[in-house]
Amino acid sequence: MVELKSPAEIARMRVAGRFVAEVLTELRALARVGVNLLELEAYVRERIHARGAQSCYWDYTPSFGRGPFRNTVCLSVNDAVLHGLPFDYALRDGDVLSMDLAVGVDGWVADSACTVVVGVAAAEDLRLVRATEQALAAAVAVALPGNRIGDISAAIAAVAREHGYPVNTEFGGHGLGRTMHEEPYVPNQGRPGRGYRLRPGLTIAIEPWFARTTDRIVTDPDGWTLRSADGSRTAHSEHTIAITPEGPQVLTLAA
Repeated sequence: MVELKSPAEIARMRVAGRFVAEVLTELRALARVGVNLLELEAYVRERIHARGAQSCYWDYTPSFGRGPFRNTVCLSVNDAVLHGLPFDYALRDGDVLSMDLAVGVDGWVADSACTVVVGVAAAEDLRLVRATEQALAAAVAVALPGNRIGDISAAIAAVAREHGYPVNTEFGGHGLGRTMHEEPYVPNQGRPGRGYRLRPGLTIAIEPWFARTTDRIVTDPDGWTLRSADGSRTAHSEHTIAITPEGPQVLTLAA
């Protein structure tokens, strides 16, 4: 069931969204050559604790994972794109790092992700990252009352086609609010004018992610980390937004 939120509830989600945005901004600055993924995980854990917030990932046990997730941020490197488990790995020059963070503050959740290139960036990696950012912006622009989920999905896929990237539909965006994953599902490919009608009060996470040369993914032995099936590099961008009578509002922006 889709739960529509009141303006007051959306305001509370914005509080969580700003915190998520602040932490991701800090992680962008911390992600440097030689920094260990476990250091980034420890930093996020401490920030969440100091804020009195709750990690949406800790002890998360969805059907697609293996056992409870025991980290507070997803860190996915190079050909890994989603649900990356932080591990003992020092970032190297040219690594592509996707960081995905979902946090609850006072009972309301926000979810966001970004991808950075560590050190000297290859042009093709920057192009891939920018494509996901462009797809996210295009999707947000059509998240208007009266439009449908398919309009969001089609906007994402159009940017992917423009850049020549295939699109996977197994994992995409989702509703959220009181919990991290709610209805409706927001695929990264679809047909305009189809699917759930967007109404004021709907809150969703839109999250385009692309692999450079495949739409297939494989799961690591850890049971969580998802990688491109052919080893090509990946990127991921995500915002939490609210549909309002005035248009879409991005809730995961730093103050």
